[in-house]
Amino acid sequence: MQSKGLVERTNGYLETSFLPGRRFASPADFNDQLGDWLVRANSRTVRSIGGRPVDLLATDRAAMLPLPPVAPRTGLTSRVRLGRDYYIRLDTADYSVDPRVIGKFVDATATSDTVTVLCDGQTVAAHQRSWAAHAVVTDPAHTATAKAMRQALAADRACRHARRHADGHPVTLRALPDYDALFGVDFDPTGTENQP
Repeated sequence: MQSKGLVERTNGYLETSFLPGRRFASPADFNDQLGDWLVRANSRTVRSIGGRPVDLLATDRAAMLPLPPVAPRTGLTSRVRLGRDYYIRLDTADYSVDPRVIGKFVDATATSDTVTVLCDGQTVAAHQRSWAAHAVVTDPAHTATAKAMRQALAADRACRHARRHADGHPVTLRALPDYDALFGVDFDPTGTENQP
């Protein structure tokens, strides 16, 4: 609980001292502005610690434990089966994935800057991470691939439903009104047919 209070006090300090009146174009812009501001903020004398943070930094570092030999995992990871719409959701944003892996399991990893999606060890999507709520991030190559797949599927369905002769060439299917005209049938919309 003590560390939670420390984090909340720091967030409160940033909220009241750093954020007011500022605008940010991106997370990188936020970090740049914060870095510039911290140089000034850490040079001020803080009554609660009895000095300037910049002067006490060496003392704090000497009291810290060494970092672990393996870096901790950061970011978001997710394993999902790719749906027919070929998008995955990470956080609150949707990211397109190569539609050729629809129906397969994909592993998505999001850092603060990027979103990478793998399928069977191969990269099937790489996007810049979006921090906007309910954003939709689409790779134009994924859209083009999906369109080509839909066209190929439609052509395949048309071929399978076409009638063919024994030697394989397609049979022309005539419209029913052509037969009515051929046999002299006058179609009456009331439901009765008059033959000459």
